Amino acid sequence: QVQLVESGGGLVQPGGSLTLSCTASGLTVSNYRMSWYRQAPGKERELVAHIIRLGGSTNYADSVKGRFTISRDNAKNTVYLQMNSLKPEDTAVYYCNADLIYMYWGQGTQVTVSS
Repeated sequence: QVQLVESGGGLVQPGGSLTLSCTASGLTVSNYRMSWYRQAPGKERELVAHIIRLGGSTNYADSVKGRFTISRDNAKNTVYLQMNSLKPEDTAVYYCNADLIYMYWGQGTQVTVSS
């Protein structure tokens, strides 16, 4: 049974930082394209960043490029999203995703950027 468990969300002031974690069980993160998506109230879910399974190349949405970093720790079977210089428009539920043939989703973690 595949499980993706996100953690690390919370309330942060504008300009602050958070690190999200996604720990997988039932699959090996290095064998999947691992992604972070987010969904703000009233908006569609959007891709934030992904890391491919071979080579570990990364890609980012233009809105987060230069501020967010996705990484993977194969030994811990965990994917991270380091978020710096957070803005109120980054407020959303953040979801971890594993994609190979099937797509698996975590339950999401709330990130709120507000003063």
